Amino acid sequence: MAITAQEVNKLRQMTGAGMMDCKKALTEADGDFDKAIEILRKKGQKLSEKRADRETSEGNVFIKTNADSTEAFLITLTCETDFVAKNEDFQNLGKQIIELVADKKPASLEELKALPLDNTTVQEKVVENIGKIGEKLEISDYEHITGEKVVSYVHAGSKLGVLVALKNTGGVDVAEAGRDVAMQIAAMNPVAVDKEGVDSSVIEKEIEIGKETARQEGKPEEMLEKIAQGKLNKFFKENTLLSQAFVKDNKLSIAQYLDSVNKGMTVATFKRVAIG
Repeated sequence: MAITAQEVNKLRQMTGAGMMDCKKALTEADGDFDKAIEILRKKGQKLSEKRADRETSEGNVFIKTNADSTEAFLITLTCETDFVAKNEDFQNLGKQIIELVADKKPASLEELKALPLDNTTVQEKVVENIGKIGEKLEISDYEHITGEKVVSYVHAGSKLGVLVALKNTGGVDVAEAGRDVAMQIAAMNPVAVDKEGVDSSVIEKEIEIGKETARQEGKPEEMLEKIAQGKLNKFFKENTLLSQAFVKDNKLSIAQYLDSVNKGMTVATFKRVAIG
C-alpha cells in the first residue's frame, strides 16, 4: 500500500525516528502504526545489541530533590560521545526518567529499568532512543538518599553529581553549608564520612602498605605496626570527609566547619557519582 507523507510525519512525531526509517516501518507494517512502532523498537534493539561492546564514557548526571529537601534521587544516563550528551532528545529522556524515578522511588537499578513509561518500560524506552539517536545508551547509576536535610550538587559539565544528607541541622538554613560540603565531596572524593565508615579491607590494605613502606625504608621490624598505624591515621585524615581540611578554609576540618554553622551538625551519608 502507498504510504503518505502525512503518515510518515505522524509516525516521526510519535517516535522521533528518522523519516526514511518511519517510511520503511510503515511500509513493512502495511500502514499499521502499532506494528510500525514495534518494528522501530526492534530496530533499536538490534542497534543496541550491535553496539553492546561500545564504551559509554560520556553522558549526564540527572538529580531530583523533593520539595522539603529530605530526599533526593540521582541517575546517570550515559552514551558514547559528548555530542550526543548535549543532544536535546538525550537530555529530555534523562529528565523524563528522573522525574519518574522521584515519583515511583524504585528500590534498585533493575527495578528502575522495569518501571512503566509511555506504554513500555524505562529500559525499552532507552532502547528505542538507541535506534533514534544512533549510539549505545545506558542508565549506568542510580542513587537515592533520605535525611533531615538533603543537598545536591552537579559539577560543571554534568558528569559528576553529589548527594549529601545532613543531620542535627537545628532548623537553620543549611543550604549553603550543604552545597559547600557537596562541592568538597566532588573535589576531594572521600572514601567515607568518617573512619568508622571505611571498609575493613581498605584498612588492612593501608596497614600492609604502611608496614612495607617502613620496611623498605629500613625501619626496625618491631616499629612497623606503630608506623603503619600512624600512616593509617594520616589516611583517615586525608580521605574521610569529616576529617578532611575544608577546601574553602583549610584551618578547619569539615567537621569543625559544620559545627560552626550549627552546633552538632554533621553528615549522615553521601553519594558521589562520576561518569567516565
